[in-house]
Formats: sequence, C-alpha cells, structure tokens
Amino acid sequence: MPDIVNTEQAQAWNGPEGTHWARHQDRWNAVNEGFNEPLLDAAGLTGGHRVLDLGCGSGQTTRLAALRAPRGHALGLDLSGPMLAEARDRAEREGVANASFARGDAQVHPFEAGAFDAAVSRYGVMFFADPVAAFANVGRALRPGGRLAFVCPADAMLNGWVTAMASLREVLPVGDFGQPGLPGMFSLADPDRIGDVLTAAGFVGIDVDRVQAHGTWGQDAEDAADFLLGTGPGRHLMDRADPTARARARGILTDHLRGHEAADGTVLLRSTSWLVTADRPAAAA
Repeated sequence: MPDIVNTEQAQAWNGPEGTHWARHQDRWNAVNEGFNEPLLDAAGLTGGHRVLDLGCGSGQTTRLAALRAPRGHALGLDLSGPMLAEARDRAEREGVANASFARGDAQVHPFEAGAFDAAVSRYGVMFFADPVAAFANVGRALRPGGRLAFVCPADAMLNGWVTAMASLREVLPVGDFGQPGLPGMFSLADPDRIGDVLTAAGFVGIDVDRVQAHGTWGQDAEDAADFLLGTGPGRHLMDRADPTARARARGILTDHLRGHEAADGTVLLRSTSWLVTADRPAAAA
C-alpha cells in the first residue's frame, strides 16, 4: 500500500464519491474541460517532457499531457482507486502508451528527485492536509527550473454550480461551501494564500490569474438537476430532508437551471478559477 497521510480524503475518494466520479467521468470532464487548454498551455508541455499530474482522477488531463509530450511521459497520481482504474482503462482504449497512473498521496509520495519537467493539476490540489508540505514534496520532484501549473476554484459564489445549490437554502440545510485555508474545494480561493503556500514550499515566479469557462452540466435542466443532486454535496443535503422537502428542492433547482439552458437545451454554468504557475528555482535550493 502507498504511504498516505491524508486519510480522511483517501477514505472519501475510495468510497461513494470516488465511485460516483469514476462512473460519471465523461460528465465531469464536460463540466471542467474548458480549463484543459489554458492549463496545459501554462505548463509549456512539449516534446520529451516528463509530466506529473496531481489528483489526476480518471486521467483526462494526464492523457492530454502525454499527447502534448509524445516523446516524454505523463504520470497521473491520485488517492482514488476507482478513478485510477478508469484512468488506466481509458488510456489503454485510447492508445495513449506514454501515460501511467499510481495511487498515492502527493504530500508524502516518494518521488524521485528531479524526475519531472512539469507538474500540472486540474482541481486536484485543494485537499491536502498540509499544503506546504505537499507542494514542497512536489517541488523536489521537479528538476531545477521545472514548472508547476494548476487550476483551483476562486470565490465560491463566482461559480454557477454553487449559486445553483445556494438556491435551495429555503428548503435544505445548505451551509457554507468550504472555508479558505481548510482542506476542501475552496481551500485555495484566496490568491494571497496561494502565494504564501507556494513561497513557503520553495517556489518562485508565482503568478495567479483569474480564468473562466462554461461547463456542460446536463442535457437539459431536469438532467442537470439530477446530476447535481447526485453529487456528494447533493446527496448529503437530500439525505437530511423529508420527501416533501426533497421534491420541492428538485423543483426549485430545476427552475433555477432552466435559466442557464442554451439554445439546444444543454445547461451551461460558469466556473471561475485561478490559473496558477510557479517554478522550482533554477539552482536547486
């Protein structure tokens, strides 16, 4: 078994949530893939680069990184066994031979020093128990001058799925959507904190830019509502409600999402994130 110190997250992502994400990987990719090109462009991947994908999930970004570095290699690292199984299967079916996957905790994973030219992540770096230790460990895995690039959510209420779920407050016990500084989806929502963490972890040349993309959440409002209520936060809220409240919540959410239907009926919600780049110092510290 790999070394894992982030046991709470490991339990979550190897339980129902990890299974849900693995089963619905194509839907989650449709939600998030608008950030793929900006992320990989920022990482500057090319040629024979060796790439580490942090929190790779079901591996879409790992496969895309591998294709950008056809003479190199991309390693996807994640805590979730169910998602990694899907990642390996999809890479094999798509014929991406220069991608591989490992289960591990980036905070303590025994990377070979200087083994990678770049490290990337699409929404995989917000859940570290100790982010400074995790990013320092990733920094040691990069060659001197190596590049770190990741995408993480900005302020919660600038994200369409959050405002959609917030519309349920009158019928469901919707609380806060995570607190900056604590492990969770919005732990790095404060750009000053991002800079502080990466500086403490030994990175230089830190740049934090706001980026936005619209993701597809469903074929229509009803489909998108079912999907949102089937995610971990949605299931948690619905499990705490009686049948009447659940029915009202579904109706309210569907009505809210109708306002986001495109001409073809698909539901598009805007995500607002930080695109972060940083470098390991050119001379090893």
